[in-house]
Amino acid sequence: MDRRRLLKFGLALAAGAPLALSGTGRVLASVAGSDGQVFSARWLREHARILAAQPYRAPQSPLPPSLQSLNWDQYQAIRYRPEQALWRERDSAFQLQFFHLGLYFQEPVHFYEVVNGRAHALPYRNENFDYGDNDAFDDLPDSLGYAGFRVHFHQDFSRDIAAFLGASYFRAVGESRQYGLSARGLAINTGLPQPEEFPRFTTFWLERPGAGDLSLTVHALLDSPSVTGAYRFVIHPGANLNMDVEATLYPRRELTRFGLAPLTSMYQTGENDRRMANDWRPEIHDSDGLAIWTGDGERIWRPLTNPEQVTVSHFIDNQPRGFGLLQRDRDFSNYQDDGVFYELRPSLWVTPRGNWGEGAVMLVEIPTLDETFDNIVAFWNPKESWRPGEAYPIGYRLTWGETMPDQNPELGAVVATRTGIGGVIGQPRTYFSRRFAVDFTGGSLSMMDRHAGVEAVVSASRGKVELVSARPLHAINGFRAMFDLIPDDDTSPIDLRLYLRIGSQALTETWLYQYAPPPPEARSL
Repeated sequence: MDRRRLLKFGLALAAGAPLALSGTGRVLASVAGSDGQVFSARWLREHARILAAQPYRAPQSPLPPSLQSLNWDQYQAIRYRPEQALWRERDSAFQLQFFHLGLYFQEPVHFYEVVNGRAHALPYRNENFDYGDNDAFDDLPDSLGYAGFRVHFHQDFSRDIAAFLGASYFRAVGESRQYGLSARGLAINTGLPQPEEFPRFTTFWLERPGAGDLSLTVHALLDSPSVTGAYRFVIHPGANLNMDVEATLYPRRELTRFGLAPLTSMYQTGENDRRMANDWRPEIHDSDGLAIWTGDGERIWRPLTNPEQVTVSHFIDNQPRGFGLLQRDRDFSNYQDDGVFYELRPSLWVTPRGNWGEGAVMLVEIPTLDETFDNIVAFWNPKESWRPGEAYPIGYRLTWGETMPDQNPELGAVVATRTGIGGVIGQPRTYFSRRFAVDFTGGSLSMMDRHAGVEAVVSASRGKVELVSARPLHAINGFRAMFDLIPDDDTSPIDLRLYLRIGSQALTETWLYQYAPPPPEARSL
């Protein structure tokens, strides 16, 4: 895991309310009291339910001083020994390695291996790590625990394909084998003035895969002041890595602003938002847009931005078919970064399972100065609050990779959004306007020329739209739609909507955008 990835994990944890380990001792008492305690997903749900009825308890024992004082270089020097990987000596397609505690990761996580329905503790072992030039850590007990773990697959055991590290964060890769955005178990109070709460996976149960098994099952206990939860992940490696997630959540207090299947990413600058374009690289982002497939079948694309202030957008829906944070721009020349390769970052798509009901896909965009901060969060927020004393099951599939299951070959997709000063080139500008140019490709657009009657359908929540056009763009084998927006004197955001059609037939997904106009005195021509 590179420096920027690890730094972003740590900054995300430091930004929220204090994170605490709660209930782990009770898990140890119930499982580790005898070697090979019976374990099942049902047992874990019951344990989470009982825990939710008890007051939240923060951890009582800090890390040993030798770990609390580690700096960046000292922590980076600690390496898990590949020869100590879990299941290395077995006929298994999977191997697991563990992350050490220290630096940003101060809260221990405990692990069990599940074999034939029985859980066996996996205590911390000093000899599993190479500590580099660090002094010996002889004061570390077997009860210490780990910070997290990573998954290796038999296609290339030297590189990991998934990692669970910090709070309830985890990430995975597709065929590019490049990490990017993260997922979380649950989000609470994201985008509110009050501190965000970060629930934690405090304990994991790892089912030992059998010979020939090409999927890995992981169970996790989630805990926080507001909620507990029992999670089950089934990981399917491939060109697109899929994770089937089943969870049952038990609130300790009423939940209103909370997010299911939360996705966390980074957007600093791109072709549509140049506010922080102060770097030699043209674009810097892990994801460039939010895609939504609504319950009634509409496909939506919302380009991401790096706003001047926290922006929260609600996309109201009923029974959503899916949503995701995608990296559609796959052209190296648009990034010019030969160190972290943003064009290879995976997209991440959420496919709901079961009844998700009414609610909203929420998008939170937070100002960021540089790429070390994850400033984009997307999640599903149910319409109804969740109440203490109730159990709330939820299921979904996460797809990590480059080709997402939301794609409809019959519809054109947005591939670029650009903005700039409006008006007609060569003619004096007598009023302020903003130009928007949106490129579409795919579907049947390549079959149509300028005489086909393709038109751009544009609407704005305020202001006046003018100079609307849609014409073929042979460089992308698609169409470019353009229009100008003349904002009124109000400086609150304006919602924009655009798609292409021929007659009554929609040819493309729907482009949505939120534009915050400058104050009238700043609208220089």
